[in-house]
Amino acid sequence: MGSICIQIVEGNPHLRSLLGWHLQQAGYWVVQSADIARGRDAFQNRCPDLVILDSELPDGDGIELCRWMQHQRQVLILMLSARTTESDVVTGLKAGADDYLSKPFGMQEFLARVEALTRRSQKAIAPASLSYGDLYIDLVQRRVRYKEEFIDLTPQEFSLLYVLTQAAGAPLSRSDLLKRAWPDAIDNPRTVDTHVLSLRKKIEIDPRQPNIIQTVRNVGYRFNIERISKEAQSSRHGLGMNSPSPAVVSASVVHQH
Repeated sequence: MGSICIQIVEGNPHLRSLLGWHLQQAGYWVVQSADIARGRDAFQNRCPDLVILDSELPDGDGIELCRWMQHQRQVLILMLSARTTESDVVTGLKAGADDYLSKPFGMQEFLARVEALTRRSQKAIAPASLSYGDLYIDLVQRRVRYKEEFIDLTPQEFSLLYVLTQAAGAPLSRSDLLKRAWPDAIDNPRTVDTHVLSLRKKIEIDPRQPNIIQTVRNVGYRFNIERISKEAQSSRHGLGMNSPSPAVVSASVVHQH
C-alpha cells in the first residue's frame, strides 16, 4: 500500500491526526490538510489516489471542495459528515463522493471503507517502480538501489528523492519541495537544505561537489537526470563502473515525524 497516497481534509486537528496515524499504520502514504485552501494546494501538488473529506471545513463547504476536486480530475472521495439525513447523503454523493460516512464512526469501519475504495484505485496507481540509468526506485517497497552502493534512506529522504525525480530535471524551489515532499505543513526552508545535504552524503561520490542533486542558484534544487543517463551509457560501453548488484536496503513505508 506504500504507493497509495491518501489526502485527509479535516478541520478537527485531533480527528485529522488520529485518522492519519491509523492510515499510516496501515501502510498508506498520508497527506493532511486543515482547510479548503491548503486542501486545494495539496490536491494539486500531491495528486492523491483517495481523499478523505469533511463536509464542513473551517473556511467553507466541503461539498463545494468535493465538486472542485472532481472537476480537476477524477479521484476517489470518502466524505465524512455529521449531517446524517438522507438528503445530506444524496447531496454528498451527487457532488462526487464515492462513499459517505456519518460521524461519529468506528475506526474499523473507517479503515474498511478506505480499503474497499483503494481496491478500486489500483488500476490508476502510478507505476510500481522507476528507473533512471543506474538509479532504481521501488515505489511499492520504498527501496532504492544506485550502482553497487547500499542506500539506506529515511522515509523523508525517500520522499524528497522521489519528488525531485518526478520533476524530470526541472528545478524545484524549497517551497515546492516542502509542499510536495513533506506530509505536514512546514514553513522553514532550511529543513529542505538539511535533508538535501543528508541525501547527498548517501548518493553523491563527493557531496561537496554534487552531480546528482544540483543546487540551482536563487531557485532551489534539481535532479540531474542528464548525468544519471550519461553514467548509465558509459557503464554499458565499459567506460564506467561495473553493472550494479541487486543488493538493496529498504526504507520504511510509513512517514515518521
